[in-house]
Amino acid sequence: MRAEPGGPGEPAGGCVILVPVKSDRLLSILLLLQTRGRVPAHELAERLEVSVRTIYRDVEALSASGVPVYAERGRHGGIALLPGYRTDVTGLTADESRALFLLAAQGAHAALGLDAALGSALRKVMAALPEPHRPAAELTSRRILVDAERWARGPGAGLPVDHLGTLQEAVFADRRLRVRYRHSGGGAPRTYTLDPYGLVSKAGVWYLVADRRGVPALFRADRMHAADLLEEPVRRRAGVELADVWEALKRRVERRAGGVEVTARVRRARYDLFLRLHAGALLRVVEDDGAGEWVTVLLGLEAVGAARTLLPFADSVEVVSPPEVRQDLARAAAAVTDLYRR
Repeated sequence: MRAEPGGPGEPAGGCVILVPVKSDRLLSILLLLQTRGRVPAHELAERLEVSVRTIYRDVEALSASGVPVYAERGRHGGIALLPGYRTDVTGLTADESRALFLLAAQGAHAALGLDAALGSALRKVMAALPEPHRPAAELTSRRILVDAERWARGPGAGLPVDHLGTLQEAVFADRRLRVRYRHSGGGAPRTYTLDPYGLVSKAGVWYLVADRRGVPALFRADRMHAADLLEEPVRRRAGVELADVWEALKRRVERRAGGVEVTARVRRARYDLFLRLHAGALLRVVEDDGAGEWVTVLLGLEAVGAARTLLPFADSVEVVSPPEVRQDLARAAAAVTDLYRR
């Protein structure tokens, strides 16, 4: 509550009217000042979506409640706390801080319409954390995701994971990984060198999101027969975050569940261009010795006809299977040939 004299409808005799002040806004101001130091009033107003006048009133309310806050007007002024003042609103330990930032489970809060509220709450907690704990909490939110929704179709329940500790160490230490991995189609495990972005728990199943030779891929942790931490630093693509890669890979898996898998050969001379145009459909690299003329890839397409987007590559991309996709491409190519012969 704050006292505001002189407002409309003020009783005679100079009485004051008690006007409620939003406590969450006052807390937000306090935590922002505690984190940032001096902040211009107009910036606080923009972030909290109120007027500058309201900010100055809130500062007065904080001061009246005992918080040593002051305002400096002028070009280089702003709102600030007295040097040395700090309040630890949370009292969280480092491990508690990291655990808290795993609560941002995608899907669950969206279904309840609470995504914006969750983001606001986490920003407030981040501002309130003791300085030594903030990097770990922030890194956790970028390297670990929890997605509570089950796949519509496709991967089922997970099995016990033997190498989750090693995967987590690679993710937080920014190191490369060498894994022995068994794909869902069976066959002997294969060895891959990976550049991890982070870990995702999808309805209780752990996945490693990583680049293999610059191509994003998803690896179920319970299919790893071995995982070794390498001394080499991770080689992530610049400006790419775990959340971005995960969304693209998740759409790919969901499209694959109701679509068609296409095996194709791509000439190495056009492979970089192929990746730029069709990375969203790439499920994995099937065969690539690093030196041959062709790279064999597995694509997940929505329908047989979607493979026609490969026709602009002419003889630089050959679909190997399934037969119905080859037949559809042959019909399309014959129609184009017939058109120009006429």
